[in-house]
Amino acid sequence: MNRTLTTTETLAQAVLPRRGWLAYPLVADALLVVLGSLFVALTAQIRISLMPFSPVPITGQTLGVLVAGSLLGPRLGGLALVLYLLEGAIGLPFFAGGAAGYTHIFGATGGYLISFPIAAALTGWLATRGWDRRFLTAVASMVLANIVIYLIGATWLAFFIGAENAILKGVLPFLLGDAIKIVLAAVALPGGWQFLKWLRERR
Repeated sequence: MNRTLTTTETLAQAVLPRRGWLAYPLVADALLVVLGSLFVALTAQIRISLMPFSPVPITGQTLGVLVAGSLLGPRLGGLALVLYLLEGAIGLPFFAGGAAGYTHIFGATGGYLISFPIAAALTGWLATRGWDRRFLTAVASMVLANIVIYLIGATWLAFFIGAENAILKGVLPFLLGDAIKIVLAAVALPGGWQFLKWLRERR
């Protein structure tokens, strides 16, 4: 039997088949959390260093955070990013460019990492209210999450290089790249919902 799409359901929850072991909510949720953490780890391998200009590299991490949060919802999205941080902290090469170790969380760029579960939970919360189903609201959701990342990341970075440098080196160089990532995510998510609707109408 086809499940009816609900307004509070996220895209990943709508797609995941609820058969066999996946019929148990705990198993299905655990699988989504693990997959979400691995997806962010995969996007983190896209890394462009800005040294010596900035200690903060350009990475695909933020795209992964925004998409994972929107796909999983506030609780599972936040947990997926907490798991991602734990995986990187214990030595798995999941941070930007294959980096690992808990020292990255306490270093100059640690604020950005710490902000990820909050940003994912925010996009997830907005997704459960349908913001990921239309382009403009998806853009708004991603912009709000990026603001959270910038605020926490740059504030943390300011303790290492000063407030002015934190803005110049930890925010401004990333605005264009993050805008492109936001557009990509804001196209993909509503597109995913439309594709899922089309599939179910054909059954």
